[in-house]
Amino acid sequence: MNEIHTTQVNLSSDIINFGIGQPGFDLLPLVILRQAADLRMSWGDTHFLNYGYELGDGYFRIALASFLEPHYDLAISPDTLMVTAGASQAIDLICTRFTQPGDVVFVAEPTYFLALRIFADHRLQVVSIAADQDGLIIDELATALEMHRPALLYTVPAFQNPTGATLSQERRQQLVKLAEEHDFLIVADEVYQLLDFGHKPPPPLACFIESQHVFSVGSFSKILAPGLRLGWIQAAPELLKFLADSGLVDSGGGLNPFTSNIVRVALEEGWQDEHLIDLKEVYKQRAARMGSALGEHLPDSVEFDPPTGGFFYWLGLPEIVDTSRLLQTAQKQKVGYQPGIKFSSRQSQHNKMRLSFAFYDEDQIVEGIARLGSVLSHFEFL
Repeated sequence: MNEIHTTQVNLSSDIINFGIGQPGFDLLPLVILRQAADLRMSWGDTHFLNYGYELGDGYFRIALASFLEPHYDLAISPDTLMVTAGASQAIDLICTRFTQPGDVVFVAEPTYFLALRIFADHRLQVVSIAADQDGLIIDELATALEMHRPALLYTVPAFQNPTGATLSQERRQQLVKLAEEHDFLIVADEVYQLLDFGHKPPPPLACFIESQHVFSVGSFSKILAPGLRLGWIQAAPELLKFLADSGLVDSGGGLNPFTSNIVRVALEEGWQDEHLIDLKEVYKQRAARMGSALGEHLPDSVEFDPPTGGFFYWLGLPEIVDTSRLLQTAQKQKVGYQPGIKFSSRQSQHNKMRLSFAFYDEDQIVEGIARLGSVLSHFEFL
Protein backbone atom coordinates (compact mmCIF):
# COMPACT_ATOMS: atom_id res chain seq x y z
CA MET A 1 0.00 0.00 0.00
CA ASN A 2 1.71 3.17 -1.21
CA GLU A 3 -0.86 5.63 0.06
CA ILE A 4 -3.48 5.55 2.80
CA HIS A 5 -6.75 7.26 1.86
CA THR A 6 -9.19 8.55 4.47
CA THR A 7 -11.56 10.83 2.51
CA GLN A 8 -12.95 11.35 -0.99
CA VAL A 9 -10.71 14.42 -1.25
CA ASN A 10 -7.18 13.36 -2.09
CA LEU A 11 -5.51 16.29 -3.82
CA SER A 12 -2.04 17.73 -3.70
CA SER A 13 -1.91 21.14 -2.08
CA ASP A 14 -1.18 22.94 -5.36
CA ILE A 15 -4.44 21.91 -7.05
CA ILE A 16 -7.64 23.96 -6.69
CA ASN A 17 -10.49 21.69 -7.74
CA PHE A 18 -13.87 23.42 -7.85
CA GLY A 19 -15.38 20.03 -8.67
CA ILE A 20 -15.35 19.19 -4.96
CA GLY A 21 -18.93 19.72 -3.82
CA GLN A 22 -18.58 19.44 -0.07
CA PRO A 23 -17.69 21.62 2.94
CA GLY A 24 -14.06 22.50 3.37
CA PHE A 25 -12.10 20.86 6.18
CA ASP A 26 -11.89 24.27 7.85
CA LEU A 27 -15.68 24.32 8.21
CA LEU A 28 -16.08 20.95 9.93
CA PRO A 29 -17.21 21.54 13.56
CA LEU A 30 -14.78 19.41 15.57
CA VAL A 31 -15.35 21.36 18.80
CA ILE A 32 -19.14 21.10 18.59
CA LEU A 33 -19.07 17.37 17.96
CA ARG A 34 -16.49 16.75 20.69
CA GLN A 35 -18.64 18.66 23.19
CA ALA A 36 -21.77 16.84 22.05
CA ALA A 37 -20.10 13.44 22.33
CA ASP A 38 -18.69 14.21 25.77
CA LEU A 39 -22.08 15.35 27.04
CA ARG A 40 -23.93 12.35 25.61
CA MET A 41 -21.38 9.92 27.04
CA SER A 42 -21.68 11.56 30.46
CA TRP A 43 -25.33 10.50 30.75
CA GLY A 44 -24.14 7.00 31.58
CA ASP A 45 -26.70 4.89 29.71
CA THR A 46 -25.68 2.45 26.97
CA HIS A 47 -28.91 2.32 24.94
CA PHE A 48 -27.45 4.21 22.01
CA LEU A 49 -24.66 1.62 21.74
CA ASN A 50 -27.18 -1.14 21.01
CA TYR A 51 -29.21 -1.85 17.89
CA GLY A 52 -31.63 0.99 17.30
CA TYR A 53 -35.32 1.45 16.59
CA GLU A 54 -36.27 0.99 12.94
CA LEU A 55 -37.44 4.57 12.36
CA GLY A 56 -34.56 5.97 14.38
CA ASP A 57 -34.03 7.03 17.98
CA GLY A 58 -37.22 8.67 19.25
CA TYR A 59 -35.46 11.41 21.23
CA PHE A 60 -33.36 12.33 18.21
CA ARG A 61 -36.47 12.54 16.00
CA ILE A 62 -38.11 14.83 18.57
CA ALA A 63 -35.01 17.05 18.57
CA LEU A 64 -34.87 17.00 14.76
CA ALA A 65 -38.53 17.98 14.49
CA SER A 66 -37.98 20.88 16.90
CA PHE A 67 -34.94 22.02 14.89
CA LEU A 68 -36.72 21.88 11.53
CA GLU A 69 -40.00 23.54 12.56
CA PRO A 70 -38.80 27.17 12.67
CA HIS A 71 -36.70 26.74 9.54
CA TYR A 72 -39.52 25.12 7.59
CA ASP A 73 -42.29 27.27 9.15
CA LEU A 74 -44.13 24.01 9.56
CA ALA A 75 -45.43 21.95 12.47
CA ILE A 76 -43.57 18.63 12.30
CA SER A 77 -44.46 15.40 14.06
CA PRO A 78 -41.58 13.05 14.92
CA ASP A 79 -43.78 10.30 13.49
CA THR A 80 -43.16 11.75 10.03
CA LEU A 81 -39.37 11.43 10.35
CA MET A 82 -37.11 8.44 9.69
CA VAL A 83 -33.37 8.44 10.34
CA THR A 84 -31.03 7.49 7.49
CA ALA A 85 -27.31 7.28 6.88
CA GLY A 86 -27.34 10.40 4.73
CA ALA A 87 -29.36 11.49 1.70
CA SER A 88 -27.77 8.99 -0.66
CA GLN A 89 -28.85 6.03 1.44
CA ALA A 90 -32.31 7.56 1.75
CA ILE A 91 -32.66 7.75 -2.05
CA ASP A 92 -31.30 4.22 -2.42
CA LEU A 93 -33.70 2.86 0.18
CA ILE A 94 -36.67 4.54 -1.51
CA CYS A 95 -35.63 2.97 -4.81
CA THR A 96 -35.26 -0.43 -3.15
CA ARG A 97 -38.72 -0.39 -1.59
CA PHE A 98 -40.77 1.49 -4.20
CA THR A 99 -39.33 0.53 -7.61
CA GLN A 100 -38.57 -2.47 -9.75
CA PRO A 101 -35.91 -2.76 -12.48
CA GLY A 102 -37.23 -1.14 -15.65
CA ASP A 103 -39.44 1.38 -13.84
CA VAL A 104 -39.27 4.98 -15.03
CA VAL A 105 -37.84 7.78 -12.90
CA PHE A 106 -38.21 11.41 -14.00
CA VAL A 107 -35.34 13.83 -13.35
CA ALA A 108 -34.59 17.42 -14.27
CA GLU A 109 -32.18 18.13 -17.10
CA PRO A 110 -29.53 18.63 -15.75
CA THR A 111 -29.59 16.90 -12.37
CA TYR A 112 -27.31 15.68 -9.58
CA PHE A 113 -24.99 13.18 -11.22
CA LEU A 114 -24.64 10.76 -8.31
CA ALA A 115 -28.42 10.36 -8.09
CA LEU A 116 -28.20 9.14 -11.69
CA ARG A 117 -25.73 6.50 -10.53
CA ILE A 118 -28.11 5.31 -7.82
CA PHE A 119 -30.91 4.98 -10.37
CA ALA A 120 -28.55 3.04 -12.64
CA ASP A 121 -27.75 0.69 -9.75
CA HIS A 122 -31.47 -0.09 -9.52
CA ARG A 123 -31.72 -0.46 -13.32
CA LEU A 124 -34.31 2.28 -13.59
CA GLN A 125 -35.16 4.00 -16.87
CA VAL A 126 -34.27 7.69 -16.51
CA VAL A 127 -36.41 10.19 -18.41
CA SER A 128 -35.32 13.80 -18.15
CA ILE A 129 -37.59 16.83 -17.98
CA ALA A 130 -36.47 20.26 -19.16
CA ALA A 131 -35.88 22.88 -16.47
CA ASP A 132 -35.19 26.61 -16.34
CA GLN A 133 -34.33 29.19 -13.70
CA ASP A 134 -37.56 28.34 -11.84
CA GLY A 135 -36.93 24.59 -11.83
CA LEU A 136 -38.81 21.82 -13.58
CA ILE A 137 -40.99 23.08 -16.44
CA ILE A 138 -44.43 21.76 -15.57
CA ASP A 139 -45.74 21.79 -19.15
CA GLU A 140 -42.82 19.56 -20.13
CA LEU A 141 -43.62 17.26 -17.23
CA ALA A 142 -47.28 17.05 -18.26
CA THR A 143 -46.23 16.12 -21.80
CA ALA A 144 -43.90 13.41 -20.51
CA LEU A 145 -46.73 11.98 -18.41
CA GLU A 146 -48.67 11.35 -21.60
CA MET A 147 -45.94 8.92 -22.67
CA HIS A 148 -44.65 7.44 -19.40
CA ARG A 149 -45.92 6.20 -16.05
CA PRO A 150 -43.07 7.01 -13.65
CA ALA A 151 -42.64 5.32 -10.31
CA LEU A 152 -40.62 8.27 -9.02
CA LEU A 153 -39.76 11.87 -9.83
CA TYR A 154 -36.47 13.06 -8.37
CA THR A 155 -35.92 16.77 -7.82
CA VAL A 156 -33.61 19.12 -5.90
CA PRO A 157 -36.14 21.92 -5.23
CA ALA A 158 -33.91 24.52 -3.53
CA PHE A 159 -30.56 25.77 -4.92
CA GLN A 160 -30.35 22.82 -7.25
CA ASN A 161 -27.24 20.78 -7.80
CA PRO A 162 -25.82 21.70 -10.32
CA THR A 163 -27.62 24.82 -11.57
CA GLY A 164 -28.50 26.60 -8.32
CA ALA A 165 -32.10 27.04 -9.56
CA THR A 166 -35.01 26.98 -7.11
CA LEU A 167 -38.40 25.50 -7.93
CA SER A 168 -41.06 28.19 -7.67
CA GLN A 169 -43.95 27.87 -5.24
CA GLU A 170 -46.48 27.68 -8.07
CA ARG A 171 -44.59 24.85 -9.73
CA ARG A 172 -44.28 22.99 -6.43
CA GLN A 173 -48.03 23.00 -6.06
CA GLN A 174 -48.53 21.94 -9.68
CA LEU A 175 -45.97 19.15 -9.27
CA VAL A 176 -47.73 17.67 -6.25
CA LYS A 177 -51.07 17.88 -8.03
CA LEU A 178 -49.69 15.94 -10.98
CA ALA A 179 -48.18 13.34 -8.63
CA GLU A 180 -51.60 12.80 -7.09
CA GLU A 181 -53.35 12.63 -10.45
CA HIS A 182 -50.83 10.24 -12.03
CA ASP A 183 -49.91 8.35 -8.86
CA PHE A 184 -46.14 8.74 -8.79
CA LEU A 185 -43.89 9.49 -5.83
CA ILE A 186 -41.79 12.64 -5.53
CA VAL A 187 -38.31 12.29 -4.05
CA ALA A 188 -37.38 15.82 -3.00
CA ASP A 189 -33.66 16.09 -2.26
CA GLU A 190 -33.86 19.10 0.08
CA VAL A 191 -30.32 19.07 1.42
CA TYR A 192 -29.70 22.74 0.47
CA GLN A 193 -33.05 24.05 1.78
CA LEU A 194 -31.47 25.67 4.85
CA LEU A 195 -28.49 27.18 3.03
CA ASP A 196 -29.96 30.42 1.70
CA PHE A 197 -27.97 33.65 1.58
CA GLY A 198 -30.62 35.85 3.15
CA HIS A 199 -33.82 35.15 1.26
CA LYS A 200 -35.52 31.89 2.09
CA PRO A 201 -36.65 29.66 -0.77
CA PRO A 202 -40.31 28.59 -0.90
CA PRO A 203 -41.34 26.17 1.85
CA PRO A 204 -39.92 22.68 1.31
CA LEU A 205 -41.88 19.96 -0.42
CA ALA A 206 -42.06 18.44 3.06
CA CYS A 207 -45.12 20.70 3.40
CA PHE A 208 -46.97 18.31 1.09
CA ILE A 209 -46.30 14.98 2.82
CA GLU A 210 -49.97 14.57 3.73
CA SER A 211 -50.60 13.90 0.05
CA GLN A 212 -48.74 10.59 0.61
CA HIS A 213 -46.86 11.26 -2.63
CA VAL A 214 -43.81 13.10 -1.25
CA PHE A 215 -40.55 12.00 0.32
CA SER A 216 -38.53 14.96 1.63
CA VAL A 217 -34.89 13.97 2.08
CA GLY A 218 -32.56 15.95 4.33
CA SER A 219 -28.97 15.56 5.50
CA PHE A 220 -26.47 16.84 8.03
CA SER A 221 -23.74 16.45 5.41
CA LYS A 222 -24.27 20.01 4.16
CA ILE A 223 -25.07 21.71 7.48
CA LEU A 224 -22.83 19.90 9.98
CA ALA A 225 -20.39 17.26 8.63
CA PRO A 226 -20.53 14.69 5.79
CA GLY A 227 -18.61 12.09 7.78
CA LEU A 228 -21.52 11.75 10.20
CA ARG A 229 -23.44 9.93 7.45
CA LEU A 230 -26.66 11.11 9.04
CA GLY A 231 -29.84 12.26 7.34
CA TRP A 232 -33.56 11.83 7.38
CA ILE A 233 -36.65 11.17 5.32
CA GLN A 234 -39.80 13.15 6.06
CA ALA A 235 -42.95 11.52 4.73
CA ALA A 236 -46.40 10.24 5.65
CA PRO A 237 -46.16 7.62 8.44
CA GLU A 238 -47.67 4.98 6.12
CA LEU A 239 -44.82 5.44 3.63
CA LEU A 240 -42.19 5.42 6.38
CA LYS A 241 -43.59 2.19 7.79
CA PHE A 242 -43.10 0.51 4.43
CA LEU A 243 -39.54 1.85 4.20
CA ALA A 244 -38.66 0.66 7.69
CA ASP A 245 -40.13 -2.78 7.06
CA SER A 246 -37.12 -3.85 5.00
CA GLY A 247 -34.36 -6.38 5.44
CA LEU A 248 -31.66 -3.73 5.62
CA VAL A 249 -33.35 -1.69 8.35
CA ASP A 250 -34.68 -4.68 10.31
CA SER A 251 -31.37 -6.53 10.26
CA GLY A 252 -29.41 -3.40 11.11
CA GLY A 253 -31.70 -2.34 13.91
CA GLY A 254 -32.41 1.10 12.52
CA LEU A 255 -29.84 3.42 10.99
CA ASN A 256 -27.10 5.32 12.82
CA PRO A 257 -28.28 5.19 16.46
CA PHE A 258 -24.85 6.22 17.80
CA THR A 259 -24.31 9.22 15.52
CA SER A 260 -27.89 10.43 15.87
CA ASN A 261 -27.49 10.52 19.64
CA ILE A 262 -24.43 12.74 19.34
CA VAL A 263 -26.17 15.09 16.91
CA ARG A 264 -29.26 15.10 19.14
CA VAL A 265 -27.19 16.93 21.75
CA ALA A 266 -25.97 19.47 19.18
CA LEU A 267 -29.60 20.12 18.23
CA GLU A 268 -30.90 20.38 21.80
CA GLU A 269 -28.08 22.66 22.92
CA GLY A 270 -28.59 24.99 19.94
CA TRP A 271 -25.10 24.34 18.57
CA GLN A 272 -26.38 23.23 15.18
CA ASP A 273 -28.35 26.47 14.80
CA GLU A 274 -25.29 28.54 15.71
CA HIS A 275 -23.13 26.60 13.28
CA LEU A 276 -25.71 26.99 10.51
CA ILE A 277 -25.69 30.77 10.93
CA ASP A 278 -21.91 30.80 10.59
CA LEU A 279 -21.95 28.47 7.58
CA LYS A 280 -24.47 30.56 5.69
CA GLU A 281 -22.37 33.68 6.15
CA VAL A 282 -19.19 31.91 5.02
CA TYR A 283 -20.88 30.46 1.93
CA LYS A 284 -22.47 33.80 1.11
CA GLN A 285 -19.08 35.49 1.20
CA ARG A 286 -17.38 32.74 -0.79
CA ALA A 287 -20.13 32.82 -3.42
CA ALA A 288 -19.78 36.59 -3.74
CA ARG A 289 -16.00 36.36 -4.04
CA MET A 290 -16.29 33.67 -6.72
CA GLY A 291 -18.80 35.79 -8.63
CA SER A 292 -16.50 38.79 -8.57
CA ALA A 293 -13.56 36.68 -9.72
CA LEU A 294 -15.59 35.13 -12.53
CA GLY A 295 -16.53 38.59 -13.76
CA GLU A 296 -12.94 39.74 -13.60
CA HIS A 297 -11.09 36.76 -15.08
CA LEU A 298 -13.49 34.97 -17.45
CA PRO A 299 -14.48 36.09 -20.95
CA ASP A 300 -17.79 37.91 -21.37
CA SER A 301 -19.07 34.97 -23.44
CA VAL A 302 -19.23 32.80 -20.30
CA GLU A 303 -22.73 33.00 -18.81
CA PHE A 304 -23.74 32.46 -15.20
CA ASP A 305 -26.29 33.59 -12.63
CA PRO A 306 -25.19 34.42 -9.06
CA PRO A 307 -26.54 31.75 -6.70
CA THR A 308 -28.86 32.76 -3.86
CA GLY A 309 -27.96 29.72 -1.75
CA GLY A 310 -26.41 26.28 -1.86
CA PHE A 311 -22.92 25.40 -3.08
CA PHE A 312 -22.66 26.01 -6.82
CA TYR A 313 -22.18 28.17 -9.87
CA TRP A 314 -23.34 26.75 -13.23
CA LEU A 315 -21.36 28.20 -16.13
CA GLY A 316 -22.43 28.18 -19.75
CA LEU A 317 -19.75 28.47 -22.43
CA PRO A 318 -20.27 28.82 -26.20
CA GLU A 319 -21.70 25.70 -27.86
CA ILE A 320 -18.38 24.96 -29.58
CA VAL A 321 -16.71 24.22 -26.22
CA ASP A 322 -16.57 20.69 -24.78
CA THR A 323 -15.85 21.13 -21.08
CA SER A 324 -14.91 17.45 -20.69
CA ARG A 325 -12.02 17.92 -23.10
CA LEU A 326 -11.22 21.34 -21.69
CA LEU A 327 -10.80 19.78 -18.25
CA GLN A 328 -7.58 18.09 -19.34
CA THR A 329 -6.09 21.49 -20.15
CA ALA A 330 -7.43 22.99 -16.93
CA GLN A 331 -5.89 20.25 -14.82
CA LYS A 332 -2.48 21.02 -16.30
CA GLN A 333 -2.99 24.54 -14.94
CA LYS A 334 -3.81 23.07 -11.51
CA VAL A 335 -7.52 23.88 -11.56
CA GLY A 336 -10.55 21.61 -11.82
CA TYR A 337 -14.34 21.56 -12.10
CA GLN A 338 -17.18 19.18 -12.93
CA PRO A 339 -18.00 19.05 -16.66
CA GLY A 340 -21.66 19.55 -17.51
CA ILE A 341 -22.18 16.24 -19.29
CA LYS A 342 -21.90 14.39 -15.96
CA PHE A 343 -25.20 15.95 -14.90
CA SER A 344 -27.09 14.94 -18.03
CA SER A 345 -29.05 11.76 -18.66
CA ARG A 346 -29.19 12.81 -22.32
CA GLN A 347 -25.42 13.12 -22.76
CA SER A 348 -25.89 16.84 -23.34
CA GLN A 349 -24.76 19.94 -21.35
CA HIS A 350 -21.35 19.52 -23.02
CA ASN A 351 -20.62 23.27 -22.88
CA LYS A 352 -21.49 23.67 -19.19
CA MET A 353 -19.42 23.34 -16.02
CA ARG A 354 -20.19 23.29 -12.31
CA LEU A 355 -18.03 25.14 -9.83
CA SER A 356 -18.38 24.76 -6.06
CA PHE A 357 -17.39 27.56 -3.67
CA ALA A 358 -17.92 25.41 -0.55
CA PHE A 359 -14.54 23.74 -0.19
CA TYR A 360 -11.99 26.55 -0.58
CA ASP A 361 -11.42 29.83 1.25
CA GLU A 362 -11.79 33.17 -0.53
CA ASP A 363 -8.12 33.59 -1.46
CA GLN A 364 -7.99 30.10 -2.96
CA ILE A 365 -11.22 30.79 -4.86
CA VAL A 366 -9.76 33.91 -6.44
CA GLU A 367 -6.55 32.10 -7.37
CA GLY A 368 -8.47 29.15 -8.83
CA ILE A 369 -10.71 31.36 -10.96
CA ALA A 370 -7.65 33.25 -12.20
CA ARG A 371 -6.18 29.92 -13.31
CA LEU A 372 -9.43 29.00 -15.04
CA GLY A 373 -9.47 32.39 -16.74
CA SER A 374 -5.93 31.78 -17.98
CA VAL A 375 -7.03 28.46 -19.50
CA LEU A 376 -9.98 30.06 -21.29
CA SER A 377 -7.96 33.02 -22.52
CA HIS A 378 -6.21 30.77 -25.03
CA PHE A 379 -9.43 30.19 -26.99
CA GLU A 380 -10.12 32.94 -29.51
CA PHE A 381 -13.78 31.96 -29.92
CA LEU A 382 -14.45 32.88 -26.28
